[in-house]
Amino acid sequence: MKKIISLFIFFLALGFTNAQENFEVSTLRIGPYKIFMPKVEAEKIAGAKLNNTDSNKKNIVKYNGESIQIDLFENYINEANPSVPSITYMTTTSKKFKTKSGIGVGSTRDDLINAYRNYSNFAVRPDWDDKGNPIKDVGYFSLEDSQAGTQLRFKFVNNIVTEISVYLNEGC
Repeated sequence: MKKIISLFIFFLALGFTNAQENFEVSTLRIGPYKIFMPKVEAEKIAGAKLNNTDSNKKNIVKYNGESIQIDLFENYINEANPSVPSITYMTTTSKKFKTKSGIGVGSTRDDLINAYRNYSNFAVRPDWDDKGNPIKDVGYFSLEDSQAGTQLRFKFVNNIVTEISVYLNEGC
């Protein structure tokens, strides 16, 4: 009887631990990290000190064993917080992070188009080399969230998603 109870508690604890994982991607987040999240909150989740981003400093954090690059810049939040270091850009190549539609690294370009063909504002474009020429078989599929001022971008190589990014849309 004790073994049965012990097994039950073990599986219950395992299920609870898995329920706490957050591998969701949206126009505002990758996992537990969100655009405009203050540096202090991001550091609590990361369990490490993060640096404001410049051309030499990039923050790579681990979330349940998966890597996320997080860029922090000074941002205006509101009058009480006119200049707060916060998240402005995130990217991952992990296959665990997915949108509510099930799109993530490993999905195809057709999966993206089928999932988001009715989204109000999406774009598909090629990648470009340093000379301004399109790079064959490399492109981007972007979803713009005009209310939040953000974009969710999927990079695809040979029609397969290889990277997911969420960032402030500077064009707002």
